[in-house]
Amino acid sequence: MFGDLMGMMGKLRETQEKVKATKKRLDSVTLKETGPGGDVEVVLTANREIREIHLADHLLNDKEHLVDALVIALNQALEKAGQVHDAELSAVAREGMPNIPGLDSFLK
Repeated sequence: MFGDLMGMMGKLRETQEKVKATKKRLDSVTLKETGPGGDVEVVLTANREIREIHLADHLLNDKEHLVDALVIALNQALEKAGQVHDAELSAVAREGMPNIPGLDSFLK
């Protein structure tokens, strides 16, 4: 019994280290999202850190359109980054977790 418990604890520690390594790796995974009409481009990491924003010059003269395009592009980019981030971390967590009934639904 204690051997199983010790083995499980070791596996959980190993999984924690893999999660940390995955989070660090996701800092180097970049995603690019373009807003409506291609007027805004957002580059961010899979950890949801914005790296670059590119704007079409004509947006600088139209504040309302600029704000709308930025909000749309940023929301789309953050959604995409969140999906990649969550999928990667879920895969690592599932790999290292013991087979406990109902755990899969808890991790989603």
